[in-house]
Amino acid sequence: MKERLLGIKSSFCAEVGRIGSIEELEKLRVKYLGRKSDVVDVLKSLGKLSVEERPAVGRLANEVRDFLVNSIEKKRYELDLKDIRTRIQREKIDVTEPGREFCLGNRHPINSVTRTMCDIFKSMGFSVVDGPEIETDYYNFEALNMPAHHPARDTQDTFYINDNLLLRTQTTCVQVRILEREAPPVRVVCPGKVFRSDDVDATHSPVFHQLEGLAVDRGVSFSDLKGTMEFFIKELYGEGTKVRFRPHHFSYTEPSAEMDIQCFECGGRGCRICKNEGYIELFGCGMVHPEVLRRCNIDPEVYSGFAFGIGIERAAMGKYRIDDMRLFYENDVRFLRQFV
Repeated sequence: MKERLLGIKSSFCAEVGRIGSIEELEKLRVKYLGRKSDVVDVLKSLGKLSVEERPAVGRLANEVRDFLVNSIEKKRYELDLKDIRTRIQREKIDVTEPGREFCLGNRHPINSVTRTMCDIFKSMGFSVVDGPEIETDYYNFEALNMPAHHPARDTQDTFYINDNLLLRTQTTCVQVRILEREAPPVRVVCPGKVFRSDDVDATHSPVFHQLEGLAVDRGVSFSDLKGTMEFFIKELYGEGTKVRFRPHHFSYTEPSAEMDIQCFECGGRGCRICKNEGYIELFGCGMVHPEVLRRCNIDPEVYSGFAFGIGIERAAMGKYRIDDMRLFYENDVRFLRQFV
């Protein structure tokens, strides 16, 4: 029996040295100290020994069992310590390493320019208003002095939903809604999306943004319009910005004009952006047509006003020196991160 116990101890010592994980150690514990292990079998067999042998064998069996238990606990401690050291090495943090920069989002250049433009007009006493993107035929065309036969109603230019509803082609329709509910004096600007059936190129898109402006009061003249536009342009682009006004025709203004700024890309020499003209169209403007005022129950003999509309994308292209409108819509993070 003594030889058997010593053999168990020797075999255990050989196996415990090869243990490399807690799972393997647990299997070893069950093998040598479990209910069906040799050590337990020896302890159960003590009653079969003679009275003379029983004390010595029992003492040796207890010593072997205690040795096994202590050895297993010692090995468990070593394995736990090894695991902790491995985790510490794997999860080690270099406290001297600079922290990672937390990247915050920023405004899209279109939103940024829109806010800047609105702030300029607010400094001149204008209020910022809004209107629906899905408009009725009346507000988008008829109320703006465009009868049913007008070319602007052509389905090649306008996205119709049905005979009466459409996606607005300009934010000019908001001025009628404002004049219907507010008595002069009125000074408002309305930024927002507009929709036209245009081909996509460097300066055109079927969905773009426009800022419409309106001022109606007693004694408003074209010189007020011209001064307002020039002040706005110089605030947006700088004092040295060159502009020009050209006669034009709009159904809802009379007289009408278009205002151009000198091409930001070529400085007036001519390039693909300005189509070799040296100037880029930025504003459509003019004096509010008397018929539009009458439709809003405002007497054109007493009140007059001016209106204007500017393409926000083109304004942003000039401000940021961008030569292709499509960059605004491609969501390239490398491009957008430049505008902080």
